[in-house]
Amino acid sequence: MGSPSIALPTVIVLASGRGERFIASGGATHKLKAMFAGKPLLQHTLDAVKASGLPWHLEEAGHPGMGDSIAAAVRATSGAAGWLILPGDLPLIQPRTLHELATALPDRDVLAPVYRGRRGHPVRFAARFGPALMALTGDRGAAEVARAAGIAELVVTDAGCVTDIDTVQDLQRAAATL
Repeated sequence: MGSPSIALPTVIVLASGRGERFIASGGATHKLKAMFAGKPLLQHTLDAVKASGLPWHLEEAGHPGMGDSIAAAVRATSGAAGWLILPGDLPLIQPRTLHELATALPDRDVLAPVYRGRRGHPVRFAARFGPALMALTGDRGAAEVARAAGIAELVVTDAGCVTDIDTVQDLQRAAATL
């Protein structure tokens, strides 16, 4: 007799942003389409998500703000056992980190990775937060929902959870770490 299976959260990959800071820093294209180690930046994030074995959803429809993107993605995956909300601009995130966040501390409603004292992404939300996440609008993400619930932290060894790409310089620094 095997151990009971737990329902795994769905990874929501947010790819709806306008990427204005990247363009303003000298980028010639949207940051998620910028080439990074031979393929578009977003593809690295998606490859890690696919390799994690977790269910996932890509939210790339144009939305006015991050809150709207999260709300749309949670509505699209409303039957999920919970969500890992992952910005699409984390090309160095490791599949094992996603899996650790999905399975660690199952009694905690909100869980965030911490790398060398810095809180990163994705942030895991239990299914009971569906209504609050679906109510998000505008540029504010899910931080207020997470703070109100109390955020548990999981120390990880993955710098990729804190290596987001907002500027051309961020992309160059990330490339140097590969």
